[in-house]
Amino acid sequence: MADIAFLLIIFFMVTINFEVDKTQVYLPKTEIRFEIPKKAAYISITEAGQIRVSSGEEISVPVPGPEDVLSFAAGVVAADPHKAFVLKADNTVPYRYVDRVIDALKQAKAEVIYLLSEQETVESTASGG
Repeated sequence: MADIAFLLIIFFMVTINFEVDKTQVYLPKTEIRFEIPKKAAYISITEAGQIRVSSGEEISVPVPGPEDVLSFAAGVVAADPHKAFVLKADNTVPYRYVDRVIDALKQAKAEVIYLLSEQETVESTASGG
């Protein structure tokens, strides 16, 4: 009986999927949304303008500004040059803040940048008919 309990504990520890970025934002609406990679790095901008970052391996942490996003992204790109970045901004955030973060990601040589939105994914709309 103890062996079964031990195996169940190991099974749940291996299969659990933690959400690394729990920043609450109201996403802008779009027509189509692509599926994002599971281990992507996250950058969130809240309604108040607070920026939070996560490399996809740990819980997100706040950073003071876009220049800190550049140093964060440069470190992530140095570790994994093909790492995807997901930008998650509240729909009330002025675009100039989003643009500064995108510029920081470009300067850090990020290859893939996703802009998160609220909508069904392309795969789910294609299979749904």
